[in-house]
This record gives sequence, C-alpha cells and structure tokens, in this order.
Amino acid sequence: MDRMLYVGMSGAKEVLLSQGMNNNNVANVSTTGFREDLAQQRSMSVFGPGHATRAFAMTEKVGVNFSPGALETTGRPLDMAIKQDGWFAVQANDGAEAYTRDGNLKITPEGILINGTGSPVLGNAGPISLPPFESVSIGVDGTISVIPLGQAANTLAVVDRIRLVNPNLEEMEKRQDGLFALKSGEDAELDAQVRLIPGTLERSNVSVVEAMVRMITLNRNFDMQVKVMSTAEEVDRSTDVLMRMS
Repeated sequence: MDRMLYVGMSGAKEVLLSQGMNNNNVANVSTTGFREDLAQQRSMSVFGPGHATRAFAMTEKVGVNFSPGALETTGRPLDMAIKQDGWFAVQANDGAEAYTRDGNLKITPEGILINGTGSPVLGNAGPISLPPFESVSIGVDGTISVIPLGQAANTLAVVDRIRLVNPNLEEMEKRQDGLFALKSGEDAELDAQVRLIPGTLERSNVSVVEAMVRMITLNRNFDMQVKVMSTAEEVDRSTDVLMRMS
C-alpha cells in the first residue's frame, strides 16, 4: 500500500504547486505587460539502493508565454506600449538591469521616471532623471523631450532616451520579482528599431477563461489524489482485519 499512498501524496503535493502558479497568473490578469507562467507535471522514478520501484510526480516551470497582450488606448501621454517586439530596460531592486513590457510610466516628485511597479526606467546613462518642466513628451523611439520650467512653449529640450532592447526570447528568463533578464546575466544590447505606441498600454496576456478552467481541473486532480490516499488507507484497514481473522 505504501506505493499507492506515495503516488497519491506526491501527486497532491505537485498539484498544489501547480495551483499556486496558476493562481499567480490569475492574480496578475490586470497587471500591465504581465507574461503568463507555464507549468507541466511528469512522472519521475525514485532512484536509490536497489531497483527504482517507486515513482513520484514533479511539477516544473517549463517557461513563459511570450505572446503579446491586448493593447488598450488610454490617451495618457506617459502610457507607452511597445509595438510588436521589444522591452523597456529598468533598474531592479537589486540594482541590476532587467526588462519589462510595463509602460505605465510615472514621474516621481524627485523627477525620476518609473514604471507601474516603481522600477526606475533606464536611459543612456542609467535611471532617467527629469529637470523641472512645464510639459514632457516621449517620442515613438523613446526620446524624452521637455519644455523647461519657465521657458516658452517653443523651447524644447531633449533630456534622454528610454533604453529599449529586443533580445532573443530564448535567451530570456523571468526573475523572482516578475522582471526579465538574460540567462547569461549580461545586459541586452540597445535596439534602435524598437518603437513605442504613445497613449497605449499592453495588458496581461493571461486568458481569464483558460486560467479558470485550469483552476477547476487542478482542483479535481487534487481531489482525485486525496481519494487515492483515502482508498489506500481503506485497503490497509481491510487487510489488517483479514490478517487478524486468519
């Protein structure tokens, strides 16, 4: 009975891990530029002294769904979506360069340009810092221009340019903080061909319907694994009764 119980136990544990990953996708269905995590389960043999007579289930993250999310027109001047391929370069909490599709840009009281999660947006020489201004605009190539405070409307000054990159998706991986980085640990090269769509945001690429269906399926799988463990216990009790009668 231990084999049957072990299979049910390991299966229930891995289903819970899959549920956690799927729940995280559902929780980020409204997160700007979010990319869905993908998971799969497979059977693994338990190796050790003697024959590999035991097996367990293993949940593994197989990658990320890089398909684009839907575009939403907001009309807000600092909202930026990337046209087709490409990424915004931002500074992660650990100081490293990381990448995101979140173009919900804001300016802090100190003049630092950040995105929706509060990560500083990188320019030609680090985080972008804006001087006091009357107005600010961002071009389709990421160029940031301002009318300095107290200057005439025709006085336009280029401050910086958003660092836009477009590395091979196979070279990218998602960090624990939800940002992306190159697997090599190096910084991606600047790509001048990446273009922005002003006044637009890219939504999450998580399908609510598919995620909810997956949630129901995982719940049923968990119930099935629990039933296997309950059946193993019942069989064990019946066997114990028969052994006492003999």
